Amino acid sequence: MNTPKIWVLVPAAGTGSRMQSETPKQYLSLNGQPVLEHTLNVLLQTPQLAGVIVALGPEDERFGSLAVARDPRVQPIVGGRERADSVLAGLRYLAKRAASHDWVLVHDAARPCLTVSLLHSFCEKVASETEGGILAVPVADTLKWVEQSTIGRTVDRSHLWAAQTPQMFPLFTLTQALDAALTEGVPVTDEASAMEWAGHTVAVVPGAPGNIKITQPQDLALAALILRAQEES
Repeated sequence: MNTPKIWVLVPAAGTGSRMQSETPKQYLSLNGQPVLEHTLNVLLQTPQLAGVIVALGPEDERFGSLAVARDPRVQPIVGGRERADSVLAGLRYLAKRAASHDWVLVHDAARPCLTVSLLHSFCEKVASETEGGILAVPVADTLKWVEQSTIGRTVDRSHLWAAQTPQMFPLFTLTQALDAALTEGVPVTDEASAMEWAGHTVAVVPGAPGNIKITQPQDLALAALILRAQEES
């Protein structure tokens, strides 16, 4: 069997309604470049990279203007209404082009602060030691179970981790799990949730607190500071 390649899949069809902006968050300017361009420039340094699939909204007219869109390794496709739909569209596109044992690395379009070193170490760890895994960080804050604006109880955080991306799994296994979960109406918030539901073991690789996802307006300023700090280190 040939050494499995790694295909990167970026769901980028979201509108980013919580950003309070008419511009989708993946196209907001971050230190002089669109968020999505920062994200893709890091992902293009994935070891054993076979290609990068970007799942876009059907009416996206911005992607083609990005410099990174001209990279021959980058292939845009039409995504779906929800994140899981876009991921499944990308997996079906890859099913005609990749080997079933190839890896698929899924990463959020609006998570631009992933470092190359963390990306490389994650890929090496997952590909050599696991059947699939995700980046995650231990929850640092005290957690409260809240009902009707009052605290019901304090939640034990000792086993709680906050999931990040990338998340990486074999193409065939992930496609099968995600397709089945969506068919059954299972809520799929990330790729790992589909794999967990299907009964697969998902490894956790320690991530980094700076690998944030831009969700709220204030996250953009924080991401700018993180990227500047990375450049200076």
